[in-house]
Amino acid sequence: MRLYAVVWAGAFRRYATYRTATVAGLFTNTAFGFIIAYTYTALWHLRPHLGGYGPAEALTFVWVSQGLLAASGIMGGGFEDELMDRIRSGDIAVDLYRPVDLQRWWLAQDLGRAVFQLLARGAVPVAVGALFFDLALPADPLVWAAFLGAVLLGNVVSFAIRYVVALSGFWLLDGTGALQLSRLAATFWSGMLLPLNVFPGLLGRLARALPWSAQLQLPADVLLGTERGWAVAGVYGFQAAWAAVLLALGRVLQIAATRRLVVQGG
Repeated sequence: MRLYAVVWAGAFRRYATYRTATVAGLFTNTAFGFIIAYTYTALWHLRPHLGGYGPAEALTFVWVSQGLLAASGIMGGGFEDELMDRIRSGDIAVDLYRPVDLQRWWLAQDLGRAVFQLLARGAVPVAVGALFFDLALPADPLVWAAFLGAVLLGNVVSFAIRYVVALSGFWLLDGTGALQLSRLAATFWSGMLLPLNVFPGLLGRLARALPWSAQLQLPADVLLGTERGWAVAGVYGFQAAWAAVLLALGRVLQIAATRRLVVQGG
């Protein structure tokens, strides 16, 4: 565990060195936050209780989603491109020789990245949004603690999805298409475009049952008080279940890929 803590800290420091990229990302998140916030303002003016949200809750969802965008890796920026490049180049063979578990190594690294992005690019957009809009942010610190717990589990689910997609590079000549499809799916099904509460009927139930809802929609629900009390335990259970299933799938693919690499003489 000490080794993985060092990997986590190293990833945190690594992303902290990209100051210009961080500032540019902050500007982008904030600018898009304003654009989407004004779009939501017009939409909720026509439909004041759309999806069970009031205007303040809808605007809070906008800024929270912008704050979580970089940390959750919904649109990339995580380890998956690097891992797929190492698979393509054959450098993954060096990684497999290390006396460390490949999946846990990348998980520790990705969580280090996520924590930095949450601190650097998460708090500022929400604070800016609170200055210009009437947001429904909770005053109870326990709600914020529960929210952070949901964010952590959501990031583990996000890692597990991206790890599975990255491992497809062992079987594909070029996994860029798989990464792009994964990011498109995450963008739609996580609630980044619209809260999943807005999706009607069967589509809404399907969206909430898929693992991408754990990345953004469910943490936002916890913060907004849509899920409270014992319902928060249900959110955690849903996220943990998907994390366990997807991590297990990643483990199976890793074992199969390792055998394929050995058979090919890599």
